[in-house]
Amino acid sequence: MSDLLPPAKGEKAPPPVIDRTAWPKPWAQLKYFTFQPAIFPRLLGQVSSDARPGDFVNVYDKNGNLTGGGLFNPRAKIPLRVVCHSTEPVKEDYFEAAIRRAVGLRRTLFKLDETTDAYRLINSDGDGLSGLTIDRYGDTLLCEVYSLGIAQRLPAWLPLLHELAGTKFARVQVDHDLGSLEGIKPSTFNETTAAAPRAVKIREHGVRYEVDFAEGHKTGFFCDQRDNRRGIARFTTGARVLDLCCYTGGFSLNAKVVGGADEVTSVDLDEAAIAQAKRNANLNQARLKFVHADAFAYARQMQTNGEKWDVVVLDPPKFIFTRDEHGNWEGRQKYEDLNLLAISLVKLGGIFVTCSCSGLLSLEDFEAHVIKAAHRQSRRLQFFDRTGPGVDHPVYSNCLESRYLKVLWARVL
Repeated sequence: MSDLLPPAKGEKAPPPVIDRTAWPKPWAQLKYFTFQPAIFPRLLGQVSSDARPGDFVNVYDKNGNLTGGGLFNPRAKIPLRVVCHSTEPVKEDYFEAAIRRAVGLRRTLFKLDETTDAYRLINSDGDGLSGLTIDRYGDTLLCEVYSLGIAQRLPAWLPLLHELAGTKFARVQVDHDLGSLEGIKPSTFNETTAAAPRAVKIREHGVRYEVDFAEGHKTGFFCDQRDNRRGIARFTTGARVLDLCCYTGGFSLNAKVVGGADEVTSVDLDEAAIAQAKRNANLNQARLKFVHADAFAYARQMQTNGEKWDVVVLDPPKFIFTRDEHGNWEGRQKYEDLNLLAISLVKLGGIFVTCSCSGLLSLEDFEAHVIKAAHRQSRRLQFFDRTGPGVDHPVYSNCLESRYLKVLWARVL
């Protein structure tokens, strides 16, 4: 008879004895059960002594069962990025399969090349390639790297990416602070990016744009708004349109060129963005009215002047950068105040389209702030759609927090 007795009532069973000697190295073990791709230090348990920064490691759960594979970097804020969850062994050839699957989604399944030559080709966790986003602009790939393991492998992946996407050049961006923390050397990509152009011209739903990689925000263009830019044209025939926070003129140009708006006013505080928007207007031989101004100040002045528009689009930059209660509250208040001003500029029965790209603000909370902004001035919103990014920005079911873009469509009553 065994000498081992079951735990007394109310006592926890002892943790299972795990033999790690048979695990193929390098490996990492989790402290908890999770399907999250981002494993922060508090979630990470033991790691084999031979695991080096950037290594692809086998990942085991707290009970010692194989749960997938990921990229390890002990100095990073996210020391383990699980790229694939699987009970079967995962090897380096996973990455080639993931790249082929990602490109096939855009080019074969959704046939995006029929309407544009600018789209998100790799969407980090949404494509099982945590730490890498790639936007395709014509014959150039703009790669943003957030992981040392990705940085080490990207030069070897680029020939395959060019073959699959039909591109020729690549530019690589690494945030300075993040790169220092991860241990990514910018010189790694000098040869890769040497021949890449500074700017390219692209097409999207019949509208042409110039993308300036040196001057633009992030990747220089926001592919995530493609379907929403197209959608605004449904409401702008013969209309007077206001585009607040217009950036390089995407909504403005669709309202005018595709939708046939009578008059479009485009407002932005970024002088370089306004200059690029003017060049985009010239590319399309479109006459727009550009205003270099702060959106809050401009909207207040127009409110004082009693100005009204048939259609108002509000697409501000991210206002929420932290989970901290005070910082979060400030961003939420900005959304509410700016939406209040924008709604006041819409004619009775007019169309209001408002956006948020703050991932730390849920769709429901964003909608609540917009509703409060309308009700504070005795206006009502008749919502008829809620949208997000296009199909080239997929989201994995285990990482829903990467669904950041929210767009509300309403009639103002």
